[in-house]
Amino acid sequence: MRNAPTILHLDMDAFFAQAEQASKPSLRGKAVVVGGLGPRGVVATASYEARVFGVHSAMPMAQARRLAPNAAYLTPRFTFYRAISDQVMALLRALSPLVEPLSLDEAFVDLEAGGAAWDSESAQLTGVRLRADIRAVTGLTGSVGLAASKMLAKIASEQAKPDGLVLIQPGTERALLGSLSVRTLPGVGPATGDHLRRAGITTIDEIVEAGEDELVRLLGKAHGHGLYAMALARDERPVVAERETKSVSVEDTYDVDIHDRLRVGLEVQRLADRCVRRLRGAGLSGRTIVLKVRRYDFSTLTRSETLRGPTDDPAVVREAAARLLDSVDTTGGVRLLGVGVSGLADYTQEDLFAQAAGERTVGPEEEAAVPDEPRPAVSAPAEHSWRPGHDVRHASLGHGWVQGSGLGRVTVRFETPYSEPGRVRTFRVDDPDLEPVDPLPLVPVRPSGEGGAAQAGGGVGPEQSGVGSGAVGG
Repeated sequence: MRNAPTILHLDMDAFFAQAEQASKPSLRGKAVVVGGLGPRGVVATASYEARVFGVHSAMPMAQARRLAPNAAYLTPRFTFYRAISDQVMALLRALSPLVEPLSLDEAFVDLEAGGAAWDSESAQLTGVRLRADIRAVTGLTGSVGLAASKMLAKIASEQAKPDGLVLIQPGTERALLGSLSVRTLPGVGPATGDHLRRAGITTIDEIVEAGEDELVRLLGKAHGHGLYAMALARDERPVVAERETKSVSVEDTYDVDIHDRLRVGLEVQRLADRCVRRLRGAGLSGRTIVLKVRRYDFSTLTRSETLRGPTDDPAVVREAAARLLDSVDTTGGVRLLGVGVSGLADYTQEDLFAQAAGERTVGPEEEAAVPDEPRPAVSAPAEHSWRPGHDVRHASLGHGWVQGSGLGRVTVRFETPYSEPGRVRTFRVDDPDLEPVDPLPLVPVRPSGEGGAAQAGGGVGPEQSGVGSGAVGG
């Protein structure tokens, strides 16, 4: 482990919810919950104001509504979040060539590799400057942890939340870790935590007191050795700039269980097409096709088939997924379906096209027709087009966002990221003056030549309008 705190961990604060609050002045300082709004939706992110009520990520949305009935509930705008993430990652890559993104809102940076820091003082200054640059470019806040290892840097950023910076000085690690819960360490999830608790081990100090042999006895050789080393603050993992993708997959959860076997088959075919589109978008192919089925009783079945070589042909993936579905009993109903491809490679094997019995190679015109996301049915009711939180424009009232819709009406609040909280109006869902639009940047674009970090704030790219199928709520 290095002798200077030159590994930085950045974690944007309640990222999705914070982006929505920055975009909507009327929601600033209010409880905001972002996630799936259907009966089986889950929370993706909750603002700190919503967390006061006990709402947290991965919680069923129905439970969140019971805990915080007056919060604003919004559907995610992933393209919008990804554009902001790209701005943040660009700032990190300006510091070092070794940036390891963990998600849209979280990354490790090796400051020493880029010459951005070499001791505690320079690391502290770099962290302070980074947080200021993120605010200037995106209008959002992030928390920064600085330490001599990845594990400690992540612990530091967690302690810094929200909107702070914590630096762990080399030599103080053991004293810091001692009283913390075993769940603080990487690789200790609920199951491992419960197993250790039953053995009387709840803190990191108690892991050290138990000894390495006891950890191996309880958890097995690999996990026991690794966990004991981390309890002693030993973490030699490097920051890795490129993380290898192991699989590409898509899945859908259905508000109502699907019982019709024909419909299940059609859904699997549609998911296979979406999966291939993502595969091709990443320039990859794969050998193993995976089908995931979660049944009415929450039992989850996974089936896989390995081909003779890698493919990115939608006909091949559809055929393999259909064969896998044949081996699954869906009589009682299906609540979730997923299709994935693993065993990835960056090339295809031409003779695999013949594996799709009776199928011909997909031509360019047909390939272009493979949807990346489910397309709305032509007959879908208009009110299903207006998704809470998504941007709209009215011909005379200007820019706003959807608060909710139903019964042939859509409610819109008219405001922008740079305005005061706006007024609310209700329209018919088929009002010709109302249309979905791209979101505005969170930081206004300065005219060319004015300079300053805020000029980069205009880089928030266009949002895919999100006008699609599926029920919405208000």
